[in-house]
Amino acid sequence: MSIFDLSGKRIAITGGAGVLGASLAKGFTAAGATVAILDLAEDRAKEYASNLGAGNIGAGINVLERDSISSALDICLKEMGGVDILVNGAGGNHPKATTGPEMPFFDIPKESLEFVSGLNLTGTILPSQVFGKYMAETKLGCILNISSMNAFRPLTRIPAYSAAKVAVSNFTQWLAVHMAQEYSGAIRVNAIAPGFFLTDQNRFLLTDKETGELTPRGSQILGHTPQGRFGEPDDLLGTAIWLVSDASKYVTGIVVPVDGGFSAYSGV
Repeated sequence: MSIFDLSGKRIAITGGAGVLGASLAKGFTAAGATVAILDLAEDRAKEYASNLGAGNIGAGINVLERDSISSALDICLKEMGGVDILVNGAGGNHPKATTGPEMPFFDIPKESLEFVSGLNLTGTILPSQVFGKYMAETKLGCILNISSMNAFRPLTRIPAYSAAKVAVSNFTQWLAVHMAQEYSGAIRVNAIAPGFFLTDQNRFLLTDKETGELTPRGSQILGHTPQGRFGEPDDLLGTAIWLVSDASKYVTGIVVPVDGGFSAYSGV
């Protein structure tokens, strides 16, 4: 089982103070890694890192600004001595890019579309450029992107988010080939596509804020999830640890669904 051991690995996680990012950080440290939690919410990132124990760090980052990403990398190099693994965890949707009775698709503002597209796609590409350049120089490294079930089965109401996550999956494959062919076969790039996890972003889209009962959308989702439940943050850990550890050292350019069977079920 030593091939899953992350001892000595230094991992930077963008969006690391979010629900899923924080869970990954906790799991990685339990597997032996040192973690840098990078988030727009700098104070929360530092608090979470402190709770993980000595050696782990928290820092601010804006994944849409190259200078901010470069500064975060500099902090990682200074405090941890290097970065072996980058997890591109920053992303999300926006209410004004979500269709509904008060927001027809035809009226979604251009700015909202660009925000969601930028946060998910550009917010994955820019950190991959900055941290990836460092990995290209060291000839070693691993990048783990966070795609979505939307990349496999586009969902109603969230057109910009669905399109952006498809692009993240495509970029994952492109970057895996590029880094291996142009720089080093020891640099790997993969992605996880989470199914439906209750997060701050979607909790009250899937459950009723007052009663805690499933919304019609939440019921539809569970009806199409063979395991019959939403994912828990810890459900991502096994796949994530596999993809960033030596256990998958001959695996690059794949997108792994972690979805309770949602993508396999046709509905009949």
